[in-house]
Amino acid sequence: MRNDPLPSSHASFWEDCLEIFYAPAAVFRRREAEGFFLPLVVLVVIMGALFYLTRSAMAPIFDAEFHRAAAAAIKDNPKITPEMMEQSRVMTRKFAGVVVIGFFLLGPFVVGLMLWLAGKLVEARQELTTSMMVATYSFYPRILEGILNAMQALLLPESRLTGRYSLSLGVGRLLNPDTVSPLLLAVVGRIDLFTLWVTALLALGLSVTGKIPRGQAAIAAALVWLAGGLPSVLGALRAS
Repeated sequence: MRNDPLPSSHASFWEDCLEIFYAPAAVFRRREAEGFFLPLVVLVVIMGALFYLTRSAMAPIFDAEFHRAAAAAIKDNPKITPEMMEQSRVMTRKFAGVVVIGFFLLGPFVVGLMLWLAGKLVEARQELTTSMMVATYSFYPRILEGILNAMQALLLPESRLTGRYSLSLGVGRLLNPDTVSPLLLAVVGRIDLFTLWVTALLALGLSVTGKIPRGQAAIAAALVWLAGGLPSVLGALRAS
């Protein structure tokens, strides 16, 4: 009788980059003891490239957000002149790429730390570096979001590109940023497909690598989701 070898559970890094979208639990199990440097580099490079390739298409959204913020700033401080705001707009656009790259470079570290701390509250047995790995792979749906947003920006009329939530697949898309409360927009803007997808991956990764039931991991991931919305909420409160 022939004894066929058992199929190997090992997969290449590039297979993991694809499987995180449809078999994330397997990726987290395989990479539990691995580092997060390479997936982080790939994430940053792809998101940086997406930004520079699509910035022309996304320019109306940037301008809408900037003009809204400028109007609020001038209202609070009448000494600010349109010339000063124009200089600020030019500088902001110049360094926008640095901000985007910095977000995807540092974001997984921050989210990984928050997930690790939240995991302690639900008795997860997870190393901090493993939490960073989970957070890094959990950011990968943002790649699809970037591609989808660029496609929408190219296809939709410019009048529809009224703000950052105008392309989201969530509640924020239904609200007019010029009339709705900034605080309300900051809260409901977190209820969108890709943010919830990232949160679900955080919960699954914590469950797999932290050796806890998924219900407990979901509680920790929900805490991270809430914490992730605090900067937008605080910014909205300051703008109110």
